[in-house]
Formats: sequence, structure tokens, C-alpha cells
Amino acid sequence: MENTRCFANRFSDYKGALLPAQGVEAIVPAVVATVDKILKKLPTDISDCDGGLYDGPAGVAYMLYHVSECPLFSEHRDVYLKTAKQIIDVSVRYVDAEPDKNMRAAFLLGGAGIYAVAAMIYKSLGLADFVKPLTKFRNLWEVCAPINFLECGSDELFVGRAGYLCAALVLKQKLGIEILSKDQIKSICQAIIESGKLYARRKRKPFPLMYSYYGTEYLGAAHGLSSVLQMLLSYQDMLSGAEKDLVWQSVDFLMNQEQNCNWPAELGAIIERENELVHWCHGAPGVAYLFAKAYLINKKPQYLDTCIRSGELVWQKGLLKKGPGICHGVAGSAYVFLLLYRLTGNSKYIYRAQRFAEFLFTEEFKAGSRSVTSVYSLFEGLSGTVCFLVDLLQPDQSEFPLFSVFV
Repeated sequence: MENTRCFANRFSDYKGALLPAQGVEAIVPAVVATVDKILKKLPTDISDCDGGLYDGPAGVAYMLYHVSECPLFSEHRDVYLKTAKQIIDVSVRYVDAEPDKNMRAAFLLGGAGIYAVAAMIYKSLGLADFVKPLTKFRNLWEVCAPINFLECGSDELFVGRAGYLCAALVLKQKLGIEILSKDQIKSICQAIIESGKLYARRKRKPFPLMYSYYGTEYLGAAHGLSSVLQMLLSYQDMLSGAEKDLVWQSVDFLMNQEQNCNWPAELGAIIERENELVHWCHGAPGVAYLFAKAYLINKKPQYLDTCIRSGELVWQKGLLKKGPGICHGVAGSAYVFLLLYRLTGNSKYIYRAQRFAEFLFTEEFKAGSRSVTSVYSLFEGLSGTVCFLVDLLQPDQSEFPLFSVFV
């Protein structure tokens, strides 16, 4: 029976040689052509900047910034950065006018992410003005510090505290400066931990930290436990010994929820093998980043082994039919291989990423994948695909967009 979620992977596995056809000569022109296609499809009137970095115009600005940072595209750098600035300036004005201060504090769906990307673009252009969006970003910490600042769930990645910490981490990496004070970071981490303890206690969970988003106890990277724990590990130096213990106990609890190399979208669900979600948002391709972070911190082999098993599942079931994007598409699957390459140095993973890149341009994929609503978007459309193709050319620096484990 045909799998409704993924194409069959008919590629032979790594035999010791990379694919010369997936080198600079092929990928650079493909990236430039795809960027041109995206900019043509971007609405000329981008006054509606809803969707934030996830599927709004701001995500295109981030993609242009990412391409411009790669030396292989130096001749396009100025044009891409100037275009990125035009797009992000409109997005900044849009979120400045947002009446809901809680949405201004959202990372992937609101203002915090837009201010962060604006600061990165301005800094790359050499503009002293980068401090303005940076200050707006910094001032949002007070919004998300109260334990229940969002009724839907205050701690997840897209709109909650984990996302705000993630944005601060990206800024630290790209700008080389700590954006928030130690006290500010501690207060947000403590709010996440207290919130998770209260929820776990109230729901009588047999483990220390748990969260929900709109009433669902998600486990994956998009709205779930894994990305919340990943951010706490990223700032573990700010945690007390007792707080660290709670986080590591929760990491090990989540590791034990694995079902045949995958994780259910929500706690307690049973995975149906023929219908399982193998996406960055829900499933192994996103959860792998938590265990990568855990491995980078304490080098325990079980965390790396968990990442490797996730990669095997992605090789089998990662040629997704939901499109080319990074949230639940082929590029998001392929990023797991680039992650594994950085963790292991094994060229097999570059080969696998090359094969997934190759598949994106096949007639089988174009004919059989579902059409995407916002074809230009960073998380669901071609902008995320462009980021992946650029990172395939620089695997030693590759990272899933705005989701770093190497800081």
C-alpha cells in the first residue's frame, strides 16, 4: 500500500563516495534561481506581515541574510541584504503596531523573532541602527517572565518562553554578544521550570517537568517538551544544581518515550507505523536536536545513539509529501543528516543529505508533493529549502534555521 505521508526512498545508501553532481557548480545556480523565484512570488504589497518568521515575509528576509553570509554568494551579497532590509523594515513596522504585547514577545509567530532578524540584517549591513531592534527585543523579557503570561501555554517554541530564549541564543551566536543579562535569563529559565513543575504536579505526572499547548501535551520540537528542554540545556549554566537535575531527569524521561526510533506527537499516544509523523515539528527529526544538545554537553553515548536512530528513520521515511520546507518537508528531514555529520564527522550523512537535495528537483517530487499555501515561506516553503541547500555547501557550519545546538 502506498504511504500517504512519504515517497519511497529508492536511493542506494553511501558506498564511500559523495555525489559530484551535488557540488558548488550545481547548487549555487539552483539557489540563485530559487531565490529569484521566491522574490517574484513574494507579494508586492507586503503590508500584511502576519505569520512572523514562520510563514510571513520576515522569513524570506532571514533566508536572504543566511545566503548573503555564505562566501560562495558574495557577488549577490549586497543585493540580497538590501532586499532583506526592505522586507524586514516593513515587518518591524507591522509588529511595532501590534496591540497584543504577548504576540510581540513571540519568536516564530510574532515580534521577538522579527526584531532579532532585523538586528542581524542591520549588523551585517554595518548599520549602527542594529541596536534599535535589539533594544526592542531585550525589553520583551518582562512580557514573558510571568509564569502564566499566555493562556494557551507559556513555554513552547513558537510563541512562548522557549522561543524567546532561542532567539536570544541565535542573537548571541550571530552578533557575538550576550543580549540578556544573567538575571533576565535566570528569571525566564526559572519561570519555565516552575511552570513545568506546577503542570506535572497538577496532572500527576510520574516525571518532574511537563507542559501543554492549547491543552495538548506535545513532545516534538514545534510546540512540545523537546524544544523546551533543549533551551533549558542551552542555558544550563544559569540553572541551580536542583534545577539541572529536573531538566536531565526530563530529558531521560523523553528518551524513554521512543517508539521504534520515533516519538508520538503527544504524550501517551501510540504510533501507527503506516501513518507516523516523521517531521521536524512532530517526531524524530525535531526531537533529535534535544539529544544532540544533551550529547554535546555530557558526551554520554546513549544520546548520540538516539540521534543516529532518528537519522535511520529519516533515511527510510523522510522524503515527505508535504512539500520542500523545513517544518514538515524534505529539507527539514535532510537537516537531520547535516546535524549528524556535525556530531560524527561521518561523510555518509552528507551523502544522504545530497540525495534528499537531489530528490527535491525530481519530477516524482514535483508531481507527488502537496502544494504549499505560502510557497515562499521559511518553514513551509522554498525559503527553508534555500537555507538547506546553502548549508549543504558548508556542512561544517550547517544548522537548522534559527534552532542552534552548537552555541
